[in-house]
Amino acid sequence: MSIITSNEIDLVKAQTSKINAVDFDNLDFGRVFTDHMFVCDFKDGKWQKPQILPYQAMSFEPSARVFHYGQAVFEGMKAYKDNNGKVFLFRPDQNFERINKSAARMAIPGFPKDYFFNGLETLLNLDKDWIKSGLDNSLYLRPFVIATEPAISASPANEYRFMIICSPAKAYYNEPVRVLFAEKFSRSADGGVGFAKAAGNYGAQFYPTSLAQEKGFQQIIWTDASTHDYLEEAGTMNIFFRIGNKLITAPNNDRILDGVTRKSVIQLAEDLGIECEVRRISVKEIKDSARDGSLKEIFGAGTAAVISPVSAFGHGDEVFEIPENQDSYSKLFKSTLLSIQHNKIDDKHGWRHEVK
Repeated sequence: MSIITSNEIDLVKAQTSKINAVDFDNLDFGRVFTDHMFVCDFKDGKWQKPQILPYQAMSFEPSARVFHYGQAVFEGMKAYKDNNGKVFLFRPDQNFERINKSAARMAIPGFPKDYFFNGLETLLNLDKDWIKSGLDNSLYLRPFVIATEPAISASPANEYRFMIICSPAKAYYNEPVRVLFAEKFSRSADGGVGFAKAAGNYGAQFYPTSLAQEKGFQQIIWTDASTHDYLEEAGTMNIFFRIGNKLITAPNNDRILDGVTRKSVIQLAEDLGIECEVRRISVKEIKDSARDGSLKEIFGAGTAAVISPVSAFGHGDEVFEIPENQDSYSKLFKSTLLSIQHNKIDDKHGWRHEVK
């Protein structure tokens, strides 16, 4: 291994690459990882000098606080390569702000902006061959931070590890998904951590989602915890409803993740002259609109999923099939987003961040 020391990052390059053993046409999401990873530890009251190391296993004591009290937050981002070999990130400032917002809610110290961006760019330049061009290809980036201090007293840790790992990706959902509206279980509650990308938010969804999958649904659309009357978001994405030619999505609150793709879709709707309402939307309204034929589309929006159409939803003993719409908003938004991300059309909002 060769060690390169700079004023900002200590870099240890992998001796050999795993890339030639990867079938990029048949990727299982989140199971293949690139050659390097970013690591930075927090101890003695400050973040230490960052490192980039060969991707490898790590050792932690059984008493590391993350195992006991769940101090762990993460982000989801993607890098894209255009046909000229240039690499871009999509609105990475939003991910940086959100991971620190999530960290604050979990009593984790904020991460420095220069470390975050220098780490990302150095890592992507090292592993840029793993980013394939083409609208179906991307490199999924997973920044995360965990509490590593070996102590089991019930209090915030004094030591943490911030990391970024990378995984080549294709589409998260290859087909439209079937969703179940939640009636009993809740993703989060008022005053909780639903707005944060806390690891426990996702772990708590797995059991009710598995029950939905037994009924033939892939995802749950969560409802408000108090009454289960109002639709909020799905397990891996924010949700949009199209009634007639109007787009509707739930407002952000402390139960709903402030999705980067969600806010991008809202802006694109304005750009395209599509009316978009951000308001509470009830289960009854969607069921009534499905019955009278005015419900044209439901689709999810998220970094991994991008835009994912919903083919059917269930609630109670009823299942409503959603016919494919030829004038599809979801296809329009997906095509526009991917074209911006892959540097195929103008980026008038300055969302693309070129990795130099």
